[in-house]
Amino acid sequence: MQTTTSTLSEPTATWTEADRRFMLRSLELAKKGSGLVSPGPLVGCVIVDRSGTVVGEGFYVFEDVNHAETIALRQAGDKAQGGTAYVSLEPHAHHGRTPPCTDALIEAGIQRVVAPIEDLNPKVSGKGFAHLRNAGVDVHTGLLAEEASKVNEAYLHFMRTGRPFVHLKLAVSLDGKIATRTGDSRWVAGPESRARAHELRHEYDAILVGVGTALIDDPQLTDRSGMKRRRPLVRVVLDDRAQLRETSQLVASAKEWPVLLFVGPEADDSRLKEMEDQGVEIAKTSDRDLLPLLDELGKRGLQSLLVEGGAGISGEFIDAGLVNKATFFIAPKIVGSVEALSAVKGIGVELMRDAHTLKDVMISQRGDDIEVTGYLLPKE
Repeated sequence: MQTTTSTLSEPTATWTEADRRFMLRSLELAKKGSGLVSPGPLVGCVIVDRSGTVVGEGFYVFEDVNHAETIALRQAGDKAQGGTAYVSLEPHAHHGRTPPCTDALIEAGIQRVVAPIEDLNPKVSGKGFAHLRNAGVDVHTGLLAEEASKVNEAYLHFMRTGRPFVHLKLAVSLDGKIATRTGDSRWVAGPESRARAHELRHEYDAILVGVGTALIDDPQLTDRSGMKRRRPLVRVVLDDRAQLRETSQLVASAKEWPVLLFVGPEADDSRLKEMEDQGVEIAKTSDRDLLPLLDELGKRGLQSLLVEGGAGISGEFIDAGLVNKATFFIAPKIVGSVEALSAVKGIGVELMRDAHTLKDVMISQRGDDIEVTGYLLPKE
């Protein structure tokens, strides 16, 4: 797991089973804000009274303004006095959209705060813990830090780099193909994998494909998970020569769901004007260096990017060392043919020992398919 956080880890012996149980619950609560917090972090809070009974719970949703700690304290009322707050991320001590959460915890009489990791936002980092300690609150960090870091992996990466967390998602056959020799690619994976892919879209701020995929598949690239989201999924297309058709589903729906087209110097201005008139936003680049592209997305406050291909784009991101996480849905199908399209192009590696290896691999069954997800070490 490549996400780095600053914590003051404590010996495992200091944690009780109750501590672990309540912290796991705070992480579960945090995840309930998926799709509803960007550009903020996912935060959950559990308030436990002196007897070890849960008296308040809350999770953060951007539009609700109130933070997880405030919601949980409101539920707890006077029972919070002398209790413990389990928070999935360092409470903030600055005045933002709301008063400091640290003030609320202190005023409620919370005696002990357990939080796994620091918030890497410069306005928060370390200051929340310091404020609580200076007020006499017993602060403990480090419990389930790796799990907490994964819950907020996109947010933490964005705070560290200013660029979106990149997740590559591909559906492949057993022999690594994403299309037949005739170009047919619907559908490689089964319905369960496709449903899971929409869950992933729900978790991300933006989705990206190359113009080849857009021309061949004419995709919508929308979040059809059925779950509520705060910000619309930004659909990004890399299209050096502005080849995207004005009649495509992407362009036709651009006024409803945002489309951002990255084009090169050779793009025809008249075609760009036509697409802009239909609601497409144009971003001009001088070359195909992906770092400036990610920087541009970061400037727009997009914390996370789901890359869905095709093979050329996947290869470019992997060659550039810019993939943080990868998910492959492997279908029990054999396509065959040297002319059938493989999942990843690019330059690749010369030696097997140099192959890009996933870390912290998770394997799940999706109908007849297998989902393999893991982390890569990207360039910073």
